[in-house]
Amino acid sequence: MVNRAIKMNLQKMNLQWSSPAPCIRRVAHKRLDSDDQPPAKCARLCVEAGDAQGLLSSSPGSPVSPVTKTVPSTHQGPSRIGHFLLLPLADRDSMYSAMNTDTGDELLCKVYDMGLYQEKIRAYGILPAHRNVAGIKDIILGERKAYVFLEKDFGDMHTLVKSSRRLDEEQACRVFRQVAQAVAHCHQAGVVLGDLKLRKFVFANEKRTHVKLESLEDCRVLEDPDNDSMSDTHGCPAYVSPEILSGSTPYSGKMADMWSLGVMLYTMLVGRYPFHDPDPAMLFSKIRRGQCCFPEGLSPKAKCLLQNLLRKDPTERLTATELQAHPWFHLQSPDMPLGEHEASSAEQTVPSFDAEEDDGLFC
Repeated sequence: MVNRAIKMNLQKMNLQWSSPAPCIRRVAHKRLDSDDQPPAKCARLCVEAGDAQGLLSSSPGSPVSPVTKTVPSTHQGPSRIGHFLLLPLADRDSMYSAMNTDTGDELLCKVYDMGLYQEKIRAYGILPAHRNVAGIKDIILGERKAYVFLEKDFGDMHTLVKSSRRLDEEQACRVFRQVAQAVAHCHQAGVVLGDLKLRKFVFANEKRTHVKLESLEDCRVLEDPDNDSMSDTHGCPAYVSPEILSGSTPYSGKMADMWSLGVMLYTMLVGRYPFHDPDPAMLFSKIRRGQCCFPEGLSPKAKCLLQNLLRKDPTERLTATELQAHPWFHLQSPDMPLGEHEASSAEQTVPSFDAEEDDGLFC
């Protein structure tokens, strides 16, 4: 009955469900009252909105959340949606911590306008389940909002790198291996992720040994899996590839993802972005040139891998399948736990960058 309900719901969205995903518990169409007010911000959780230093602002190319933040000032406590209690997360827009009052299970809730949510979750009906991609656990539909419940996580990789300043190669290898597996799985299924960055990957356990792609809402589902030609400018400025900035010809969405993976790995190993500048125009100029320096402390295999991801010519970059075969991944067992690491250089920090200053270059 559960699989039948899932398939019927996806058929309404004109989707083809390739195989039942065990990560989806059920898809419930529960109508809330007609007011359908979005969950209110909880004042005590918003006092500290997070350290703005060293963190990127929301990407101008990222989808803007449809959920309004205007709520009655008298509403101070958590909101109840169906059998869930929701509390807003101060550092994650339109994302809420959700507790199932019947079972005690803790989840995350993402809120969408009813007119947008089907497209936002479309890829889940196409992509087979994978241990490194977070899955949908429940959906509750209101009159104007859709509440999509995802698996709980224990922080994102951007926060880990920022707090650790950088990761040693064994740590980075264990984590990045799982990132590469998630991206390869998506590419093989005809899903281009776009807007790839450290924040997109979260830890599925408290020990921070299991990494998952947080969501598929920003991805592009290819009509033809063998044709990933794209022309839209979409992505986070620090991670965007040279060919996207050129804007002259269509580019390969998969190869743009591979460039972003190179930026992610460089940032993990070095503690700063390979291309960074407080002036957006200068930042984009550096990215277009595609030239970055590799610190002496990196191993030859790590430099080789980075050089084969951060190539200006996208045809010369490693594919997701080739990436997993690179000898750098032979550094250690994938099950080795993530340890603590202290950096010695105060300069190895994730730089601050105000992405909002460059709205004109991204749509």
